[in-house]
Formats: sequence, structure tokens, C-alpha cells
Amino acid sequence: MELGTNRRRGRAGQVEIPVKASVKRLVFLLFSACFITLGAHSGTALAEKAPLDPGSHVTSSFGNYLAGRIAGTAGDTVAAAEFYRKVLEDDPGNPFLLDQLLLLEIANGHFDDLHGVSEALLEQDTGNRIARAFLGLNSLRAREYTNVHRHMDAVDSGTLASLTATLISAWAFLGEGRTDEALARIDTLQGADWYKVFRDYMGGLIAEVGGLEEEAFRRLDAAYRAESSTLRIVEARVRHEARFGSRDEALTMIAAFEKSIPAHPVMVRLREEIESGAVIAPMIANAQQGAAEALYTISGILGRDGGGDSAIIYLRLALYTGGDNALQLVSLADKYEQQDQHERALEIYERIPADSPVKPESEIQRAINLHVLERSDEAIAILEGLIAENPQNVSAISTLGGVYRAKEQWQDAIVAYTKAIDQFGPDPDPIRWNFFYHRAIAYERSKQWPPAEADLLKALELYPDHPLVLNYLGYTWADQGVNLDEAFAMIERAVEQRPRDGYIVDSLGWAYYRLGDYESAVRYLERAVELRPDDPVINDHLGDAYWMVGRRLEAKFQWSHARDLDPDPEILELIEAKLKDGLPMKDSDRADANREDSGG
Repeated sequence: MELGTNRRRGRAGQVEIPVKASVKRLVFLLFSACFITLGAHSGTALAEKAPLDPGSHVTSSFGNYLAGRIAGTAGDTVAAAEFYRKVLEDDPGNPFLLDQLLLLEIANGHFDDLHGVSEALLEQDTGNRIARAFLGLNSLRAREYTNVHRHMDAVDSGTLASLTATLISAWAFLGEGRTDEALARIDTLQGADWYKVFRDYMGGLIAEVGGLEEEAFRRLDAAYRAESSTLRIVEARVRHEARFGSRDEALTMIAAFEKSIPAHPVMVRLREEIESGAVIAPMIANAQQGAAEALYTISGILGRDGGGDSAIIYLRLALYTGGDNALQLVSLADKYEQQDQHERALEIYERIPADSPVKPESEIQRAINLHVLERSDEAIAILEGLIAENPQNVSAISTLGGVYRAKEQWQDAIVAYTKAIDQFGPDPDPIRWNFFYHRAIAYERSKQWPPAEADLLKALELYPDHPLVLNYLGYTWADQGVNLDEAFAMIERAVEQRPRDGYIVDSLGWAYYRLGDYESAVRYLERAVELRPDDPVINDHLGDAYWMVGRRLEAKFQWSHARDLDPDPEILELIEAKLKDGLPMKDSDRADANREDSGG
């Protein structure tokens, strides 16, 4: 989420704030594969901008059907479900409408009356996958295991359907106390190479819940050796080792995992529990949680392969079957964020238990969603509360700085970033380069260039040749008319790394302009406009270059276009003056003024 991107064209291009990465680490994406999706509607931000009202004037069945289609396409699954219910009042046995209603209500997390919808659908389509899956999971929740097998055995064939049915049926066998049959069912899974890891992982969990310690070790260890950087597999293996093997070995596994994903909150909490001598619980306690874990795993596969809507359905079914699980909730909220459904994401984040190890990170993400919804004061309150509770929460500090930058509260942003930087000591880790870079932006935007320059140089010391830092510092030096050779070389290195970044290409064109090489400036600025046609400052720069090479009509056209792209007031005033009087051959005063409003 780009908290710090200013509406104006930035010397560094888009400001990159890695606040999303902290929560991305929490989302479990297990394997990469291609499956048939369930066909739920795709979501967009349109639903939040113009929601449809099922209680409005639409009265005909056809009108309600069209409204339902529109709402579903816009991502407003709640309204879509209501419209389809109205159509079903006139056509109660329509299998298409029943199927769509079932999908929509599962996606909404509305399960109370879906038993009847599913039964009605099966009367028309006896092998319907989603109806069988829901009824089977409903029976699993009620521990009516015979019904689970009946529904799973009747599911129509298909890669995703067969995988789901096999897993649910296996966990139902476990619920009946028939662990050997559960493992036998798991072992029937055949497919791509990753199926073996999948079988070992699920089989290991089943064996552990069923009390087969050695079999659980064998299978979980095989999955771990194949996927030693996958959170859930590592957690399951570590918990088993801590319970039945060596606590020291379990801690060694955590340390190995943290080499690739440092300080993951789940692993931090687990390490603390092991070190304290506490009794370590298994990751899965019963058949219901096991089936939920299976659905969660499949959702990760679907989400990674682009099936966001199907992933939402599987996550909703997982939560329905096994109860609220923090990582599953994080994953579901993440899917809504990807669809720009930030209100829904907020609702999900609020369900994460206060004692969950991922709660602080999820609160940061909740703040981001509030900020995107222009509720920045609420976001700031959450972040300040997290920092007060834990002054070392660098992620919360970074996010707070990003919110302040987006609101152009530069001094507040400087204070926030300084609070983090002060914790890094005299020899900060190179991964902290971005804190100096972002503080530099706040310094520069508040017209404090010396400390901004120092922070940019420090960022380059920590991360040499980062294109954003090279571009920001190089552009500023070129625009100031200082260190021109070094500035030019910096921007060229930035362009080499990001040749399709219009902002960085513009910086190179502007550096040529400042050097007086107007022909080269035109060449690069034309390219920048191609890459970023809607940016007013880039178009303004091209107009200046055209003027300086004698292409006066084209210059005025570019300035007119820049004026129409809603530039900031200071830039607009300068553009209006140029449209009236042209550009003086000595334009350093004008360029200096433009520099102050084209950065960060």
C-alpha cells in the first residue's frame, strides 16, 4: 500500500514504503499450482464507491437479476446475494441462481440458512461441488461423519474438487477414530510433484492427532525437509519436535527458519514458549481444525495462482469449519485488500484475537486500511497506541511516518522516522536504508536540504546504487546546479535499472536540460511523457525543453496539457505565466521554484 506517494510528481518516483511486507509475511502461500476456480465474481473498488441497494426501486425479476450481476461484478457480494434472493422468490428451483447464491453467501461468511439452499441445489445438480463441500463440512462440524463421506463420495470429478473431497473425507475418518483409513485416503492423492509434500504434511498432521507419534514424525519430517521455509510446515514440525523430541533441536529449526524470514511473530512466540519450558500444544487438535487447515492450504494455492475469489471462498469455509484462526483471518483480509475492499478487510482484522502473536502486525494493517479510507486520524491513533505499548515496534513507526508523509505533515514524519533511526545505533543494518531515504524526503519537502542530503548519502551507503535514492539525490543536485557530473552519473545508473520508470527517465531528461543539452533533454523527456502521460510536471518539463530548442507551438501545447492535469498551485501559476509570456532564456529562478514542488 503506497502510504507516502504524493499526488505530485516525485523526484524519486513513487515513494516505496514496505509496510505491506510485514503482513505479507503472515500470509501462508504454500505451493504454486493451477486449478479450476469456482467462478465467484471478481471484486473492484467500485462496490465501495457506488454500492447497490437491494431495497431500492428494482422490482422485476429480470431487473433484480441484472442488478445482482452488476453488484457481483463490482465486488459487492452482499448486495448481489440479496438481489438473487429476490429473483429466487419467483424462480425457487433455478440451479444457476442457487449456485450463485451459495457462492456469494459463503464469500460473505453468511452460513445460517445455506443448508436449505444447498439441498435445493442438489435436487437439480446432484454432484454440485460447492453444495457437497458445504454440506460435508457442515456435517463435519456436527461430527456426523457418515454424512461427510456420503457427500464427499458424490462430488463431481475435477482436480480441485477431488483434492478437496479427499482431504475432507480423510479428516472425517480421523474424527471417527479411523486413523489408518484417514492416512490411506490421504495417500490416494496423486498429481504434480508438490502433491508428495502435501500428502506428507496433511498425513503428518492426521497421524499426530491420531496418536501415531512415529508416523507423524516420519511424514512431518519429510515435508519439512522438502519445504523448510514454509511457515505452517515448519511450525508443525517444530511443535512435534518440542513435544516428543529435543527442545534444543526445535529451537535450532526456528533459528534456521528465521534466516529467511526473521522475527516472524508466530515463530517468536513459539520460541518463547519452548524456552520457558511450557507444554507445547500440537498445531492441530481435532478433525475440524484439520479440515480447516486443509482448506486454508488450498486457499494459498488458489491465491498464488490468481484465483482470489475462490481463495476467499475456501478461507470462509476454513473459518466456518475450524473456528477463527488468526493466520486464516489475516489471509482473508489480505484477499480483500487485493480487491480494494478495505471496509471488509477492516472487519476481518478486528476479529483477530488480542492474544494472537500476529495481532500487532494486523493492527498495523488495519491502520493502513483506515488511512486508505481517508480515516487517517483513526489510523494514527492505532499506530501511536502500538508504539506507546512497544516503543521498539519499528514497523508501526515506519507506517506512522508513511501516514504523516501522505498527509504532508513533514515534521511529524521526521519525528517518527528519527524515533526508529535512533534505535539502529551507529552501524545500522543495510535493510534499514529506507528509513533514511524516507526521512530525507520529509526533510527535503520541509525545505531542510542539508539533513536531507545527509540522509540520502547514508541511504546510499547502506544500499549502494538503489535507483530511487540515486534518482532523488541526482535530480536534486542537477536541479540545484551542483555536483553535476556526479548527479548525471547517478541518474544514468538509476535509468539503467529502471528504464521504464517515467519519473526516473524524466530526471535524466531534466539533468540534460540543466546541463544545457536541450536536444538530449527533449529525447528523454518525450520518453518520460510516453511512460507517464498524465503527470503535469513531466509534461511541463517537456514544454520547457521544446521552447529551448525553438519548438514554440509544441511547447505551448505541452504547457496547456500540463495545466489541464491539475498541477499544484505553485506550478500552475508558473505554467500560466509561460503560456502568456513564454520562457525566458535564463530560467534558473523558475527551475528552482519548480524543484521545490516536484519532489517526494
